[in-house]
Amino acid sequence: MGDRALSRRGFLAASAAAGVGMTALSGCGGGSGGSSSDGTTTIEWWNISTTQPTKTVWAGLAKKFEAQNPKVKLKIVQLENDAYKSKMTALTASGKLPDIFHTWGGGVLKQQIDAGLVEDLSDRTKPWSDGLMSVARQPYIFDKKLYGVPFDIGMIGFWYNKALFQQAGISTPPTTWSGFLDAVQKLKAKNITPIALAGKEKWPEMYYWAYLAMRTAGITALQKASDAKDFSDPGLVQAGAHLQDLVKLQPFQKGFLGASYSTPTGQAATMGNGKAAMELMGQWAPVVEADSGKGLGSNLGFFPFPAVEGGKGSITEVFGGGGGHALRKGAPQAAVDFLKFFASEATDLELVKKTNTLPIVPGAEKALSDPNTKAVQAQLKGATGFQLYLDQAYAPAVGQEVNDSVSALIAGSKSPEQVTQSITKAAKEA
Repeated sequence: MGDRALSRRGFLAASAAAGVGMTALSGCGGGSGGSSSDGTTTIEWWNISTTQPTKTVWAGLAKKFEAQNPKVKLKIVQLENDAYKSKMTALTASGKLPDIFHTWGGGVLKQQIDAGLVEDLSDRTKPWSDGLMSVARQPYIFDKKLYGVPFDIGMIGFWYNKALFQQAGISTPPTTWSGFLDAVQKLKAKNITPIALAGKEKWPEMYYWAYLAMRTAGITALQKASDAKDFSDPGLVQAGAHLQDLVKLQPFQKGFLGASYSTPTGQAATMGNGKAAMELMGQWAPVVEADSGKGLGSNLGFFPFPAVEGGKGSITEVFGGGGGHALRKGAPQAAVDFLKFFASEATDLELVKKTNTLPIVPGAEKALSDPNTKAVQAQLKGATGFQLYLDQAYAPAVGQEVNDSVSALIAGSKSPEQVTQSITKAAKEA
């Protein structure tokens, strides 16, 4: 979902993301959570799970919760990623948020917390929230207080088509950037499109620069740059130069600059229909590939973003995030009860089995069966560092500038130096 914000900015989302939205209910947030004359509490739940099978599974979970809590009615509002971000930006400005709302944590949530709009869940979710996977909780903790409860955690990595790799004579996925560029050239030599990319939405492009920055400058450089409001670190400039090297090979599908992520002709469908060999995307990718296209089944494989020779970062440092739910300030107890229900082992088992999410409740790991999901989980558990999506980690205006500038570099209108200059300018003004 990338900050992604307006342009998807953000982490795609964890859970599943993209697709086309359902109904945007007109009402919103701050005014809900009220009780009717018969004592029923209505709670508004805003999420971005618009693709199948997630949409149906989540609707079923809502009905299950209502059956267990007869005096509670859930009013579901589902919006596609970009539309959601845009609507939430407007709601944040108006000072009214939904009772329960999707969050990726990081700088966007921090902004909402600073505006006094988000409920502190530290005490209201003890002790059950303490048992959730530690790395999954990190994006929602500020000043040692918990403001969101994760339902998913994941990472960005390369999804690849094993049959197309074989055709190009690539026996094992590359582990270095030079090896990756070599693989791209081998694919091109066989007239295979190496990479599917949603250039229209920008956030999928940001992933490349973010990972290259982590691998060259090191994971701490991204935090230092944000704190100092200065992105001129030579390693961050070098990340753009490495990305330029890739762009020069013309690795993306025809028309990628106008391609969306989850439309019938977008990035996920191009990959899912076997028309490109790779996509750099989160753990939700297989679900969206199958929803937007045919899906690759056993031909789909996963490998971590390669190491950059001579760089300060490590291949075990992970870029990603997850989905969580936060509550508006003053949300009713029924909303907290729903978060507890959604973070239970029974719910997590259902999410893992039916929607391919990664378990955040340790007891749900036994439901993992897909080898790719297991590979992602293993990478996450062995991670030596974790960086949240930049368009979520940074203040919204800065995250947006990262997306815009990286997109401009890929389109050929900005140099690596200009990318870091533009982000620095946005950071100083934010």
